[in-house]
Amino acid sequence: MTAKRSELKQQLLEQARRRTTPRAASATPSSNGQGGEQRTVPERFTRFDAQPGYQQIAMMRQAADQLGLVDPFFKVHEGTAGATSVINGQTCINFASYNYLGFSGDPRINQAACDAVARYGTSVSASRVVSGERPIHQELEQALATAYDVEDAVVFVSGHATNVSTLGHLLGPKDLVLHDEYIHNSSLVGAQLSGAKRMSFSHNDPAALEALLARHRHQFERVLVVIEGLYSMDGDIPELPRFIELKQRYQAWLMVDEAHSFGVMGDTGLGLREYFDIDPRDVDIWMGTMSKTMAGCGGYIAGSKPLVETLRYLAPGFLYSVGMPAQVAAPSLAALQLMQQEPERVQRLHAISRYFLEQATARGLDTGKSIGAAVVPVIIGSSAAAARLSNALLEQHINVQPILHPAVPEKSARLRFFLSCEHTQAHIDQTLDALTALLP
Repeated sequence: MTAKRSELKQQLLEQARRRTTPRAASATPSSNGQGGEQRTVPERFTRFDAQPGYQQIAMMRQAADQLGLVDPFFKVHEGTAGATSVINGQTCINFASYNYLGFSGDPRINQAACDAVARYGTSVSASRVVSGERPIHQELEQALATAYDVEDAVVFVSGHATNVSTLGHLLGPKDLVLHDEYIHNSSLVGAQLSGAKRMSFSHNDPAALEALLARHRHQFERVLVVIEGLYSMDGDIPELPRFIELKQRYQAWLMVDEAHSFGVMGDTGLGLREYFDIDPRDVDIWMGTMSKTMAGCGGYIAGSKPLVETLRYLAPGFLYSVGMPAQVAAPSLAALQLMQQEPERVQRLHAISRYFLEQATARGLDTGKSIGAAVVPVIIGSSAAAARLSNALLEQHINVQPILHPAVPEKSARLRFFLSCEHTQAHIDQTLDALTALLP
């Protein structure tokens, strides 16, 4: 079977090479109409279907077809996606949404969005700097600053753009970005945009970070260390106090991306600062998104007033972008308030996450380094096998997405389970029994 797949891969690569080979250029250059000569441009530079990215997509699709695999992506959810969801007209147990505390679809959250639309319309119609500012923006930002116990916060219309614009603006060619090797793409793109030197250190390895700081800190003006609060591929967390100690000793900035940890970590969901009981001012830049626990969309930066004011007035991703629609800001504000009024949601999330991890481990499944907090992978070790399992589970009305190479190394292809406080033990038992029966 392995030899057959290797032969198939070689055939597909050869086909891709033939598709990208340009047609022969004309032997006689044509006139450009201005007395000069115009050379023929190879088609690979003018056709979208000849671009390397599209060629890779085409090759993967052809390989999937020949291996009998169904595309596991872009499934259409026909309603609210929580612990269950309707896909292809069937109600499925759903493990593919970040609706950790069940606020997306909550009638009170929906009503907050409706009230905001009725009052402010569907768009603020301008950048906030010029005429897009609304009271709901300031209320949300103040609530976020209060949740983090810091001076101020600013919200962006996109979580990805939050990291891109923040790193891209704050740093420059004389600076250094040190990041965990598993850091999110948005931080990588922001670091590249900034022009700063960029280096990665081994996942969740403070000793590896310290070695880089000792070797390189003196060569740069500003140094930013970027880590995540909860890594969404593996479900593990960093040893935050150790990273704080290193950033203080080497006079660097520390940025923590809490896209998945805010609302999940800590007794009341206030994130990594609550989980480790640290002074929130010991982290220079708190970043997070509102598309997960807070049932909205967009991202935020929380920290000192000078940091936030700099971004509010100068960061291109905020300054030149339309303001967040009121009906997006209002649900996030309502979710923040309800999260603090109903801490039992966080406790239920913790309990069901631990149950999933314990039951998966008892069945001999490989859950990697997950601590059992909302994100638990089951490592399969083959992209084709992970894709097949995902489709087979969907046929049993269980929705879980595969994570395939090159998103992760081929040997660690996996099914990635996102838990919600609304999942039940019956959901977990049914799912793990079905998965175990499908595994060889």
